Amino acid sequence: MKTVLITGCSSGFGLDIAKLFLERGWKVIATMRTPRGDLLPASENLRILPLDVRSDESVTRAVEAAGPIDVLVNNAGIGWLNALEGTPVDVIRDIFETNTIGTMRMAQAVLPQFREKKAGMIVNVTSTVTLKPLPLLSVYTASKTAVNAFTESLALELEPFGIDVRIVLPGAAPATSFGKTAISRMEGQGGFPDAYAGYAKEVLGEMMQRTEVTLPIDVAEAVWQAATDPSSPMRLPAGADAVALANSQA
Repeated sequence: MKTVLITGCSSGFGLDIAKLFLERGWKVIATMRTPRGDLLPASENLRILPLDVRSDESVTRAVEAAGPIDVLVNNAGIGWLNALEGTPVDVIRDIFETNTIGTMRMAQAVLPQFREKKAGMIVNVTSTVTLKPLPLLSVYTASKTAVNAFTESLALELEPFGIDVRIVLPGAAPATSFGKTAISRMEGQGGFPDAYAGYAKEVLGEMMQRTEVTLPIDVAEAVWQAATDPSSPMRLPAGADAVALANSQA
């Protein structure tokens, strides 16, 4: 029985990824900042561990507690929706610390055990915003685009050790997940700058009217493919809209 460690399992994509791997007979190490035992079905194959990917100490403790794993899924991340002028530098640091450096920190923590057994898979969840520029997402897009570049370069340096790396690119998330969370964070920081208010209203209106969205299960299936199919491509779009966008970029 193989073991997967997944970050950011308290909601959204991470929660569905953990459920899918459990249903398909894997041992699952589900991590989240504040562990909750009621989010996932009870199973002898499930462990829930506290983990903050922004903290070296937290990552070290979680990886040690998890023990040997076969797959790492870097899903933990935070959304942000605002103009650059409306984004405080401390928010930018927090986004990169979580989305980008947190991904690197987790990969670095599991590599010694992967190298020792000359096997292992790292799946990094980013976004299709890295494929097509979108307004009010400049900071978020930068944090995820950095992960794409990091992953593709990392794959080259890990190839001699038999370690694989993949990227899963979710399409547009439902307004109930990424959009609302990102907007809530933005409002907590003071909202849009006055000069951008009218423009932002138009952008948000278009975003909320989208009918094609990527569901968490779409992302879970793409992560499953990345983790279990050695012939899968480096980049796997998740969701019909993501597939269409990726094909248009080919």
